[in-house]
Amino acid sequence: MEPPEDSGGRSFVEVLSEKYSPENFPLRRGPGMGVVVVPTVAPQGSAMKDRLNMPTILVLNSCGIRRAGDQAEIAAFCAHVLELDLSHNQLQDWTEISKIVSNIPNLEFLNLSSNPLSGRSLEPQCAGGFCRVRRLVLNNTRVSWDTVLLLTREIPELEELFLCLNEYGAVGACGVASPTLRLLHITHNGLQDWAEVRKLGPMFPGLDTLVMSNNNLSSIQDGEDVLRRLFPNLRSISLTNSGLSRWEDIEKLNWFPKLEEVRLQGIPLLQSYTNAERRSLMIAHLPVISLLNSSVVSDCEREDAERFFIRYYVDHPEEELPYRYHSLVTKYGKLEPLAEIDLRPRDHALVEVRCEDKVEQLSIRLDQRVAELKKQLTTVVQLSASSMRIYYIDKCSAFGPEEMKYNTRALHSYSIQDGDEILVVPKTK
Repeated sequence: MEPPEDSGGRSFVEVLSEKYSPENFPLRRGPGMGVVVVPTVAPQGSAMKDRLNMPTILVLNSCGIRRAGDQAEIAAFCAHVLELDLSHNQLQDWTEISKIVSNIPNLEFLNLSSNPLSGRSLEPQCAGGFCRVRRLVLNNTRVSWDTVLLLTREIPELEELFLCLNEYGAVGACGVASPTLRLLHITHNGLQDWAEVRKLGPMFPGLDTLVMSNNNLSSIQDGEDVLRRLFPNLRSISLTNSGLSRWEDIEKLNWFPKLEEVRLQGIPLLQSYTNAERRSLMIAHLPVISLLNSSVVSDCEREDAERFFIRYYVDHPEEELPYRYHSLVTKYGKLEPLAEIDLRPRDHALVEVRCEDKVEQLSIRLDQRVAELKKQLTTVVQLSASSMRIYYIDKCSAFGPEEMKYNTRALHSYSIQDGDEILVVPKTK
């Protein structure tokens, strides 16, 4: 019989009964929405309802859960459950967690994030209850690395593991590999030394995706032979907001034999470049990738980036040229820098002002209007603005003078160039 709520905190069974009762969780129709569970043999004296509207995905986060409750009731009502979110609760005893998990026989996804598991040991006999889980989330639990290793040994088909925000500065050595793991999220930790990252390779030889953002990793220290063997199946790596500061470390990523995707933003190496320079230089340094920072690298973009790379380094001393430079020069030849073309709109023009026999050069602003030009000309031709007619003469055009009769028209709309003429004609009375 489920005891009433006490100083030991709420139980999983109690929260389950409350949240998924027909009164609080009406039955919803549709694939994957859940089923009405009526246990064939209800535990004697059970506090559970006679029936619960139970989805296959249970979300019980932030419910104050500290203990399991009656295991028979868990088994009776959760046989069909596939996913369970217990994040942000008060679970701090692995034995209680094991009681919950071991009684959900089809459980594939388990989220224990932000439960206070720091310093709590997991006994091997309890770890076996997690054996059917395929995706495990332990973010912000401060769970020990020894516990992580025990879980990976006891979960034979573990595919995804999330270990973010756990303050790991080191990785424990493991003599038994977990070959099924494909995805490892280990962001926002304290991994700075490549020697610690190196341990992950033999531990998870089938790793496809490694997300290590927000670790202050300073360098990649191994050579080509080691890196080719270290992560033989790695397809995607994220080193965003790491401490990498040398192009040599970026080039080493090419030695992961199956790498296709890289995420690299917010690193010291790239701070001095513009956004366009960053992307072009990264693409040119990484010929093996097809995705950079979640954007596809097309063949056209790669060629432009590689040509930019050659021009960027063409005037650098030989000793400063990266290794990639010489291979790209072999591919494209030694390219000259592109001519710099100023595409900014002109704001002034130097024109000849003619009025009868008088000719004078004058710099005029092209952002002003015809009325303002007339005022400027009054001091040149000694006529008032109201007593003059002005004409624009394009020296490169076969057409004759164009009268500038509309006082509100902007001068830049005439496409005035240096050397053109402004003809001033006094109005006849």
